[in-house]
Amino acid sequence: MSKTVVITGASAGVGRAAAKLFARRGANVALIARGEEGLRAAARDVTEAGGKPLPIQADVADYAAVDAAAQQAEDQFGPIDIWVNVAFTSVFAPFTQIEPEEFRRVTEVNYLGFVHGTMAALARMRPRDRGTIVQVGSALGYRSIPLQSAYCGAKHAINGFTESVRCELLHEGSGVRITIVQLPAVNTPQFSWVLSRLPRHPQPVPPIYQPEVAARAVLLAADHPGHKEHWAGASTVATILAQKVAAPLLDRYLARTGYGSQQTGGGGPGRAANLWRPADQAPGRDYGAHGEFDEQSHPHSAQLRATETAARATETAARAAGRVVAAVRGGRNQ
Repeated sequence: MSKTVVITGASAGVGRAAAKLFARRGANVALIARGEEGLRAAARDVTEAGGKPLPIQADVADYAAVDAAAQQAEDQFGPIDIWVNVAFTSVFAPFTQIEPEEFRRVTEVNYLGFVHGTMAALARMRPRDRGTIVQVGSALGYRSIPLQSAYCGAKHAINGFTESVRCELLHEGSGVRITIVQLPAVNTPQFSWVLSRLPRHPQPVPPIYQPEVAARAVLLAADHPGHKEHWAGASTVATILAQKVAAPLLDRYLARTGYGSQQTGGGGPGRAANLWRPADQAPGRDYGAHGEFDEQSHPHSAQLRATETAARATETAARAAGRVVAAVRGGRNQ
């Protein structure tokens, strides 16, 4: 039976790539985003990959809109099996150059958008005692960097919020699972449309991975939601571990290198930003999953591949152990 998957931020980047991978499994995929053109193209991707799409225009900062989208997905496809929170926006600038309303908007989308998605999902999953919620986090939710204070603050908040919800679900013995996948720098279109006050064009901090790597990590998390979180990419592992043992040294290192590593050649401010309105609203403005950095981006992650292999091995061993236990119990009952 086809699973029903809801993805916020599905019109571009990681959400767009994840939608395509779920569709290859034959899933029904509800696509939530603001931009009409990006949603239309994402729906085509899902259909071509073998899934059934349902594009829904909604701003995740608006809980009523998110809840209505969840209901629309269930009316169309039936009970939601997997909910993936991805949608985000950002401002690239020193904190002192960010306006209060801009910081608030990033927080409403990046943090409250995840809260709203989780609320809408749990309202439907808890009564059925099943379902999986995947939060798409970031290594920057552990180790903040300069020029992205609003984004990093929201990613840290998602970690704390999700831990609290997970504990509550465990307390009530719920069959609903919630997990986080922590991502590395990813080549998404955000660097083409982010609100930036940097003197040069913004870029992800290398090493950069393609969105398909991140999408595979999302599917891994959806398949193994019993784990608290999943790390994707060697740079994510290195960043999180380094933060645990040498945070003060990282402060100084990033103070020295963090500005230059997030900028590349080309112009700075002046481009259309998607903070207040979608950049993919006009006809012909579909951005797709990939950003501008294909040549510098890794299409694979050895670390993620090893994690996937280990997860499959653990799953196989667990099934084998279950069969042994069942056989022993069956023998005792004879």
